[in-house]
Amino acid sequence: MATPAFRRVRKVIGHGAPALFLRELWNQPGAVGAIWPSSDRLARRLAACVPKSGNGLIIELGGGTGAVTKALLDHGIAAERLVVVERSPAFVRHLRRRFPAIHVLEGDARQLADLLPDGQPADAIVSGLPLRSLPTADAGAIVAQWPRVLRPGGRVIQFTYDLRGRPGPVLAGLTCRTSHLVWANLPPARVFCLEP
Repeated sequence: MATPAFRRVRKVIGHGAPALFLRELWNQPGAVGAIWPSSDRLARRLAACVPKSGNGLIIELGGGTGAVTKALLDHGIAAERLVVVERSPAFVRHLRRRFPAIHVLEGDARQLADLLPDGQPADAIVSGLPLRSLPTADAGAIVAQWPRVLRPGGRVIQFTYDLRGRPGPVLAGLTCRTSHLVWANLPPARVFCLEP
């Protein structure tokens, strides 16, 4: 049940994607891992790291309200190649309504290989998951899934609010190819393009 304070906030911001985001942040702050949805600029930077060519899947982890999903589609990724994995049932319902042509899976990224269709390798994984704020074992279990689903030469695009130029220990097994700062986000973020 919503508290009076939350009802007042909802009245001010309405019932759209920002309201949904704040509801989920209120209900599951550790799972959301951000204070506001990704900006268009951050979403476009993430999408720009994804190769348009290829016929493998493009997997988005943590679709949230769909800012990155929209940027991937705008970047030219075909809807039939895009698979979004989201744990929050509320975000899953929102994403399915907003993007009916894409495949949205409700599930946990720690079991990514079991969620995906058999025999369909991924060309790229775009992760909006808060790996640095997750328990180390959970973050490690998520990252361990990536080599199992990526095709040889595939890449991982991960963003973080830690602006230093290092991907962090949980990503130590991946090679950083490029890194970009995105100041036009709340808070500012760094995007890493990585390869196994």
